[in-house]
Amino acid sequence: MIVMAAILVTLALGGVAFAFAGGDEASRKRVQAVAGPAGKARGRGPAPENAAQKRKNVAALLKDMEKNRAAKREKPTMRRRLEQAGLAKTSPRTFWMICAIMAAITAALCLLTRQSLLVTAMMVFVVGLGLPRWVLGFLAARRRKKFTENFANAIDVIVRSVKSGLPTHEALRIVAREAPNPVGSEFSTLVEGMKVGVTMEQGLKRMLESMPTAEVGFFSIVMTIQARSGGNLSEALGNLAGVLRDRRRLQGKIKAMSSEAKASALIIGSLPPGVMAIVYITTPKYISLLFTERAGNLMLAACAVWMSIGIMVMRKMINFKH
Repeated sequence: MIVMAAILVTLALGGVAFAFAGGDEASRKRVQAVAGPAGKARGRGPAPENAAQKRKNVAALLKDMEKNRAAKREKPTMRRRLEQAGLAKTSPRTFWMICAIMAAITAALCLLTRQSLLVTAMMVFVVGLGLPRWVLGFLAARRRKKFTENFANAIDVIVRSVKSGLPTHEALRIVAREAPNPVGSEFSTLVEGMKVGVTMEQGLKRMLESMPTAEVGFFSIVMTIQARSGGNLSEALGNLAGVLRDRRRLQGKIKAMSSEAKASALIIGSLPPGVMAIVYITTPKYISLLFTERAGNLMLAACAVWMSIGIMVMRKMINFKH
């Protein structure tokens, strides 16, 4: 009996030692085999391998989008320029007719005032072709500036709508209905296109063509990545809104720092035409030789060329990339 009790005590002590010493690894393997990876079992997010693969997919998607955008980067047509300027209802034919009428009126005025052929040709070129295109560029730049000022607020509306449980299409519809133009008109075009079967990616490409700004490009990338690979849309758009506001803050800082250089360039560029106008008003006979003589016409042409080169150089010096 004493021997039997000793054997039983020894076996019990051995079992306890085995349980505490070698049972942890075996039990851990059994639990892992039943429950799977710890991250998936407890809902703590994707495994590191899946996160790395997702980052690779997003990087590949960004490279593909950049390649497609670089391949399709071409000079915009007149129809596209009219849309960018907010004149979508004006056809290119109407625009060229207006240019021809302005050129004809300018030519008639030059002939009535007995200007030389060179001056007439220059005035017709400037008024008939240069001035309308400059007006288009000015209107497009003003429209892009107004769009950028209200775009961050529109993204905030989308973020709040998505956080409140609304679908993305309904959030875009709210922006199209409530946001001021041109933000409202651009989102309205996007929503109307999606109603007739245009995909989100195609609609965003059209928006980028109509409003070619970096902000719209960022928005297009975020929405395309979210549609293809998933993710937290409200968080991504919230970060984008913060970035856009930081960009606007940086633009204001650059504008304030470069205001002195811009004022100097404006004064230097306006001095020669201003002095010529004053001389023409006070002593017209003294400066009329520039308009009546061939040598004077050539001097005027050379002055215009050099003044244009100087203005472009000064403009390049005072414009900062950001």
